[in-house]
Amino acid sequence: MPDAPAPRSRLRLRVSPAAEAHVRAGHPWVYESSVRDQNRDGDPGELAVIYDRRDRFLAIGLYDPDSPLRVRVLHQGTPATLDDAWWAARLDAALSLREPLFGPDTDGYRVVNGESDGFPGLVVDRYGPTLVVKLYTAAWFPHLPRVLGLLAARFPEFAVVLRLSRNIQTAATRQGLFDGQVLAGRVPGGTVVFHETGLAFEADVVRGQKTGFFLDQRENRRRVEKYAQGRRVLNAFSFSGGFSLYAARGGAAEVISLDLSAHALASAERNYALNPRLSAPHETVQADVFEWLAHTEADFDLVILDPPSLARREAERAGAIRAYGKLAHDGIRRLSRGGILVSASCSAHVSADEFWDAVRDAATASGRSWTELHTAQHAPDHHAAFPEAQYLKAIFLRLH
Repeated sequence: MPDAPAPRSRLRLRVSPAAEAHVRAGHPWVYESSVRDQNRDGDPGELAVIYDRRDRFLAIGLYDPDSPLRVRVLHQGTPATLDDAWWAARLDAALSLREPLFGPDTDGYRVVNGESDGFPGLVVDRYGPTLVVKLYTAAWFPHLPRVLGLLAARFPEFAVVLRLSRNIQTAATRQGLFDGQVLAGRVPGGTVVFHETGLAFEADVVRGQKTGFFLDQRENRRRVEKYAQGRRVLNAFSFSGGFSLYAARGGAAEVISLDLSAHALASAERNYALNPRLSAPHETVQADVFEWLAHTEADFDLVILDPPSLARREAERAGAIRAYGKLAHDGIRRLSRGGILVSASCSAHVSADEFWDAVRDAATASGRSWTELHTAQHAPDHHAAFPEAQYLKAIFLRLH
């Protein structure tokens, strides 16, 4: 009888002094270029222990040999055993943060926000009776059964859908996994209805962008509702009409949803139909927002500009800042006296101050006096615990 293979030694890494300092300060990423030494090759999802220069425990994390993000840190400081109790406590900590945030009128929110909740490269969103688990690294594949078990114990009888970032979809097929896979329960048609502060929305959890809806803008939608009374509202880059519905509930005189995607506008119309109490007239316009804004003669009392990311890499940052300024300029041109501009950005490569300044500069260049009403960043269920996680920002201006 052949001997059983010897168990492999624990995967051990040492990193550069700069990376040591970052990990010690709580940063959750270790890049390939920071790895100075490791005792052997590692598999995706293997737990890698990082030691400092004096051979003391520094951190433990998920190893990913196929990503420039070589280790995603799960725990740093003193040694710990990452057993079932440890994982359960980590998830319960994330749930306890959400518990006081939402009442019974909201059943759509982020349950686990990746690195900022101690689950680097993994997001969980809730849409009514459905959970969507999105993975951004193949390092989670070996740990998926444990994650699903923890969620099933806390959300019994919920459907669960798996979403995958594009870069790991090929690797997923080798594990019998695919994007949009329903792992538990049923999701007829791939779409579910959930509620946000009492408004009903649909989420395409199987095929839609992100996990099916843009949950991160909830707080800004609530702010728009407070400013909408009696106003003619333009929701540009409207997608499925989130801001439009809040404006209508806030008493808008009229709402126009503007987007290039016919699919998105059809979703906005369905979302309106889900809320029959909304009485404001709602019109959808399919057009390129940049072109439409530059040439329209229509005037509005509230203009919302919430484009998709305009800088997906650092090299696009300067161009994106100019584009945000141009958008704000064209939006302000269509604002009546006393009108409000709401401008938002989800470009991580553009800082909040750079974005806000671009919009402020456009307001100043308009020659009109203006008042800054509000600036905002992340909603509490999308909190950002380290700099690279910060992407969302918005600014509200009144133009006189």
